[in-house]
Amino acid sequence: MEVPIEVSNRHVHLSKEDLEKLFGEGYELNRLRELSQPGQFAAEEKVKLVSNDKELDARVLGPLRKKTQVEISRTDARFFGLNVPARDSGDLDDSAGIILVGPKGKIELNSGVIISRRHLHISDDEANMFNLKDSDVISVESGDIVFNNILVRAGKEHKLALHLDCDEGNAAGIDK
Repeated sequence: MEVPIEVSNRHVHLSKEDLEKLFGEGYELNRLRELSQPGQFAAEEKVKLVSNDKELDARVLGPLRKKTQVEISRTDARFFGLNVPARDSGDLDDSAGIILVGPKGKIELNSGVIISRRHLHISDDEANMFNLKDSDVISVESGDIVFNNILVRAGKEHKLALHLDCDEGNAAGIDK
């Protein structure tokens, strides 16, 4: 089975409450472009990530979530001097914190910063064809590189794609 690989740079998923703190009351995200997963999009908006007197810009992704989540690479974590765990999306307990700065305000997250664990999005129909189910852990080969411990995210709304962070993509010579 051939699988498209997508490399993800640092980004932020915001809650409605945090969006309004950073961009103003009643603010709504502006779509820049659709992402491969149905209903998800890159927004025009960016925020600054700030920690230990260092800062980086990060794109905001939509739609809004119940809880704000910041996804960075291990390289970014080292830049900030943070101990950031590699986790599944949404697993934010006891994760790192950071300050987010927007045009109208800033917020200090006590947790919510993770390195996203590599994962495969796959539709339920495709998963059935390959005898996979949601939460399985698999390996994927790309050229001479084998990626192990890939979480399967199967669901009717998923579109087939392997998601790696930019460090993993760079190490494998993958740029898109």
